[in-house]
Amino acid sequence: MSEANAAISLENFADIDPAENIIIKGARLHNLKNVDVVIPKNQFTVVTGVSGSGKSSLCIDTLFAEGQRRYVESLSSYARQFLSRMQKPDVDYIKGICPAIAIEQKVSTRTSRSTVGTLTEIYDYLRLLYARIGITFSPVSGKRVKKHEVSDVIDHIEKQKEGSKVFIYFPQNTNGNLEETLKNASIRGFVRVRIDGKISKINDLLESELPEEIDKVFILVDRIVYKSGDEDLLTRIADSVQISFYEGYGDCFIKIEDQKEIKFSNSFEMDGIIFNEPTPHFFNFNNPYGACKTCEGFGSTIGIDEELVIPNKTLSVYDGAIAPWRGEKMKRWQKNFLKVAADFDFPIHRDFQYLTKDEKDLLWKGNSKFKGLNAFFKYLEEKSYKIQYR
Repeated sequence: MSEANAAISLENFADIDPAENIIIKGARLHNLKNVDVVIPKNQFTVVTGVSGSGKSSLCIDTLFAEGQRRYVESLSSYARQFLSRMQKPDVDYIKGICPAIAIEQKVSTRTSRSTVGTLTEIYDYLRLLYARIGITFSPVSGKRVKKHEVSDVIDHIEKQKEGSKVFIYFPQNTNGNLEETLKNASIRGFVRVRIDGKISKINDLLESELPEEIDKVFILVDRIVYKSGDEDLLTRIADSVQISFYEGYGDCFIKIEDQKEIKFSNSFEMDGIIFNEPTPHFFNFNNPYGACKTCEGFGSTIGIDEELVIPNKTLSVYDGAIAPWRGEKMKRWQKNFLKVAADFDFPIHRDFQYLTKDEKDLLWKGNSKFKGLNAFFKYLEEKSYKIQYR
């Protein structure tokens, strides 16, 4: 027990808040002789003592065992039958305890990706939690990305005044062939279409001269006059919206009289960008979806050390200051650079240490005349499957 805890009076436990502390009263297991302890929460507490003083008895056999026992008791009777029965530790009472986790003092795995979260399986629950409560925002407008449901469209229509005329559309790309698009829509049972804001019958359009250069049309699924409290009407609206989502590949447009047309989408998109819906895989660094693209979930990367690339800065580029370009195989990179260096007045005979910052940057980034060191190492990385490049 720390000095701060020692200052707490253990004579009257009623003065101690179980929400802020774990209270152990009368622990008598093994070498513990009626011990009273108060452990503050949200702090890192270390229990020390000589061998046989009761550290493990207090932490593992009393505190951890009681936390696990209470957690098991909170499960259903069906789940408890698959778990071993846990005995109550010899203690008067323990207050303020939460479900507990014990990590053994041994190396349980050699995988560099393992953490306390993965070992205790808390990480699995956190991934599920983040996937459920996660909110996606568009980097373009900053608006929340939301997938609309049929109920969202119905809620919008129910907010309209009695007698409002509601039109339900879905968009259809013509792909340069308006006549074929209209014929297909007619075969699927649709009667009307909106082109350039004007609603027309499909059959009338097919019998007349069709307008040219129409990339998209809006096919009318249904038109209704809203009446509040009409359950049959709401069912009809729901069916029409569902058809629009299906036929429009996730898009449904609602036009209510003189109001501005509103787009609903059951695709997870915003500002023309289709986003991935949060799933537990995105929060798993052992999964390609959630792992860092740079370190692949290991937390470390291999970079380029300038001190190793150019170990002797008293040499010039011509004399071989760039170490990777000295070998017989890679010397062609140096030769290619020396051939074009005069085109942009690069001092190939000047010691590297006396080059200006722009000249050094030029070596790394390259220009239109030659590829720099960054491109060179990217080339090596792409060829790393060959042993001579490793």
